Amino acid sequence: MANGKVLTGFSLPYVAKYTCTDGTVTYSDGQPLARGVSAELKINSSDGSNFYGDNSLAETSKGKFTSGTVTLIVDGLKAAARKLIYGLPADETLTVESKEVKITPYDDSQEQPYVGIGFVARYQEEGVESYTAYILTKSLFSPEPLSAATQEQDISFQTTSLEATLTRDGSAKHTWRKMAEDLTTEAEAYAVIKAILTPKVA
Repeated sequence: MANGKVLTGFSLPYVAKYTCTDGTVTYSDGQPLARGVSAELKINSSDGSNFYGDNSLAETSKGKFTSGTVTLIVDGLKAAARKLIYGLPADETLTVESKEVKITPYDDSQEQPYVGIGFVARYQEEGVESYTAYILTKSLFSPEPLSAATQEQDISFQTTSLEATLTRDGSAKHTWRKMAEDLTTEAEAYAVIKAILTPKVA
């Protein structure tokens, strides 16, 4: 077998509301975020330290995870996912030409929660595909940006870039990421994500 595997795909971003009570992390309201286009994970770590003895480097301590960001490029958010990750209040209604239209306010009544984020990464090794489930255990999304352009001769498909700040969760070992073993299908990896972020109630 080859000495490594190449990353070939990203799919099925999923989110759920994070809660931690007395060191026990739970998730609720799990749901698909949108259709995934790409993901980029950036990590900040503490400075390592070095010990010198006999005029040379004798021991070294590597830095540890302190925070990070994940940028998810998706097709676009539907109302339910947007309300979940931004803690939006109930819709208001406005009557326009005898038709009631729902209006979502962004205001001081927002109660934005921490969320868990999951997604599937696809790999290939020696021509064989595998799928890995990633879970970012505690994150907070930045306000949703908008970049739109008018249609020219051909339709230009436009995407949404979402950024979330990553932190360690409140569990005993302060987890910040989980990865499942390589699985043979995307469906199996997705099932792992849902098992963690939308556990069945006994």
